[in-house]
Amino acid sequence: MSRKLIVALGALSTLVAGAALAQDGPPPGPRRMPSPEEFIKQIDKNADGAIDKAEWTGAGRPEERFAGVDADNDGKITADELKAAFEKMRQRRMQQGGGEGPPPGPPPEGAPPQN
Repeated sequence: MSRKLIVALGALSTLVAGAALAQDGPPPGPRRMPSPEEFIKQIDKNADGAIDKAEWTGAGRPEERFAGVDADNDGKITADELKAAFEKMRQRRMQQGGGEGPPPGPPPEGAPPQN
């Protein structure tokens, strides 16, 4: 009887683990950053085409970062301001070696391997 129980528990564990791995979600690896327009559509609750501070913090964004993105200090973040902020972020990541393309610095020594 205990052998059947062990086999049944093992099968159940395999099914549960398989179901957990099969869940939908973002693919592993680097996340794709949404376009500024997509980002605004996700957060802009009053559909005015911009993000105000209440919408920003309501979406779980840190309040202290709002002013850094609101370049003209009018209390709203536009697509152009987001584009500029995203570009700054991309540049910073590239400088740190974690962004798109190869990390900055000299190329590796020697010729590339021949296939």
